[in-house]
Amino acid sequence: MICGSAGLDEMASTNVTAVIMAGGKSSRMGMDKSFVLVHGRPMIEHIIERVTGLGDELIIITNQAERYAYLGLPLFSDIRPGQGPLGGLYTALHYARSSHVLVVACDMPWLNRPLLEFMLSLRESAEAIVPRWEKHPEPLHAVYSQTCREAIQRNLAAGQLKVANFYDQVKVRYLDRETITRFDPLGRSFANVNTPEELAAATLSPNPSP
Repeated sequence: MICGSAGLDEMASTNVTAVIMAGGKSSRMGMDKSFVLVHGRPMIEHIIERVTGLGDELIIITNQAERYAYLGLPLFSDIRPGQGPLGGLYTALHYARSSHVLVVACDMPWLNRPLLEFMLSLRESAEAIVPRWEKHPEPLHAVYSQTCREAIQRNLAAGQLKVANFYDQVKVRYLDRETITRFDPLGRSFANVNTPEELAAATLSPNPSP
């Protein structure tokens, strides 16, 4: 069992909920990405190690709770199923007990903890803290305030399901490439494992665990 409470003393009373988004159909992988083995362990366990202690609680958003039960973490299903990552983000904010959520995807085995800590240190400066690598925002590697919920709800109601579509309705602080490279020179934090080929590359790379 993976314990979600270990390391909470590192950032006690942060008023932050760490959230792992474990949705998606994993159609390109051919199996649930969360449980593909990277260095002999399910990828979801690497993600948990990277974010444990970065908040007052750690939760997983998934519509297959039975598969994740062994992790011993709070599990929540989409409030509005079928609405993609934006629906997952809305669910995360709804169930989080904190004023801010740190959201990461379940298929990013090279998360950089110092970068995540830096992002959290900026959380009071905007309603969303979003890295932008190669000019593209990384919405599932970001920090969101509860104040984003209204804009997200409007977009869901309008069928505007791309996460970044609500950014012009809230105050966003983007992290540029120069800032990111201080922590992660190659931008590996944002690399997803979506295909068997990418999984092979991840397995051949150095162990992504801290």
